[in-house]
Amino acid sequence: MISAYYVFDSDSDSDSDGEETANIRIQRQILRVKSDPLNLSSSAFKKSFRISKEMFLTILSEIEAKFPPLKGAGLTPKEKLAATLRFLAEGRHGVGQDWNVAIAQSTFSPLFRQTLKILEETQCPKRIKLEMDASEQKEARQYFYEQSGIPDIVVCADGTHIKLIAPKDNRDQYCNERGFCSLNVLMICDHTMTIRYVNARYSGANDAADIWVASGVDKFFAEKYGSGNRDFKVLVDSAYPSKPWIVTPKRNATINSPEAVHNNRHAKARHIIERSFGLLKNRFRCLLAANQLHYTPEIVGRITNVCCALHNYCISENMTDQ
Repeated sequence: MISAYYVFDSDSDSDSDGEETANIRIQRQILRVKSDPLNLSSSAFKKSFRISKEMFLTILSEIEAKFPPLKGAGLTPKEKLAATLRFLAEGRHGVGQDWNVAIAQSTFSPLFRQTLKILEETQCPKRIKLEMDASEQKEARQYFYEQSGIPDIVVCADGTHIKLIAPKDNRDQYCNERGFCSLNVLMICDHTMTIRYVNARYSGANDAADIWVASGVDKFFAEKYGSGNRDFKVLVDSAYPSKPWIVTPKRNATINSPEAVHNNRHAKARHIIERSFGLLKNRFRCLLAANQLHYTPEIVGRITNVCCALHNYCISENMTDQ
């Protein structure tokens, strides 16, 4: 059974107030108490954090015990979660009119890494699953067949680039064909735009077909097919290899030929993965190309994984507004 790849950071998780004076720390604590995000209206809360208050409280209950005991005027788990979600929503710390937390950048950086790690460990295994039950498979096959007339499709896969600052080591490996540094992230979605699999391990210069094989996900589908599950196929574009369990466009199709008809239907069905990318990135705008992430590739991978898990949670709760 395959699961998504998660990279764990070894950086320190301890909070640090740097060179802040005691008075500044106290003033910030007072501001944080007065600006409790749960005091926002439901619509303002969703706008600021991209999830509902109920979802926030559920996640908080799942992660609260993972944080070390609170010391003095330190940040509470609620404040850390809110600050982290605010960054994921906008791609920057300390922005927004509806809610803003009084946290210095020197304090935010370690708390962000700490909270991100906890979110990845608790939310990703729970909310990102490639396995599908019989009912999910049936619904997915019906959707893709109605869209394309192609039978046996249950998911769609593609890669998307997540922009990051050039790392100090192996810079060339992260420079993609579009001329900027990135991770080339493999994602698989279903008919509901739920992210069924995410692999944010590979650098931008890597080829999509190579990532597909190296990730181990091809083996997953091959084993399904080999065990007799012939109606568990994945739809991909022409960058990927054509195999019995992988449905690609037909090459060198002439106008009005059966191959051209197949390709038109294929493109219509494959649009779901592009819509998934758009929904994910517009909900968690830290992933947008305009927001170059100033973190190591490992942390950017973790950010991507957590955003995908939260995106899936939003879909499961029928939260369509961004």
